[in-house]
Amino acid sequence: MARTTSRDPGRGRDGERDLDRAQDGSRGRGRGRTTIALVCAVTTTALALGFAGWTGSSWYAAAHDDSARFAEARDDVLAAGEQAALNMNTLDHRDLEHGLDTWEESATGGLLDELRKGRPEFEKRVRTARTVTTAEVLSGAVTELDEREGRAGVLIAIRITVDPPTKKPSTKESRLLGELTRTPQGWKLSGLGQAPAGEAAPTDRPSD
Repeated sequence: MARTTSRDPGRGRDGERDLDRAQDGSRGRGRGRTTIALVCAVTTTALALGFAGWTGSSWYAAAHDDSARFAEARDDVLAAGEQAALNMNTLDHRDLEHGLDTWEESATGGLLDELRKGRPEFEKRVRTARTVTTAEVLSGAVTELDEREGRAGVLIAIRITVDPPTKKPSTKESRLLGELTRTPQGWKLSGLGQAPAGEAAPTDRPSD
């Protein structure tokens, strides 16, 4: 007689429940891994965007700072060049020593050497002529600026008035090319001469 084996209904249901729990756990772990991966991706993207924004703003700020510093240096050069041009074209025989000292304080390098060397002879000539020379800057412009090397160039339009003791004052306008060198005391003239005839008059900023 053949033997039959009966299947326990309770054990079958328990087995199915165990299988269902295993499958649910597997799906849960899958969803968990997906969620973690998604969070990581979002976080990475946010960090990347934040870094890109920070570097972009930093680049803009650095570029803006460089432009601001260059503009400030250019203004300093122009102011120093205009003041030096005024000093070098202002001289009163009644206060000659002070005037010539101001000339030397405005100069450096080869120009300063020339002023010191020619001072005794020039002082005699001015005392004899008894002139009063004054100047007015009409306009000025920076023609060159190398901050790293500490050198610059300016073009200055100036009006010079010479008042002798026995004649009427005479006035003339000139355009001067100045070379400036940065020193521990600031920008100073290292060269000064007449601008060539074809040099355009400066229009960068009218003098006050």
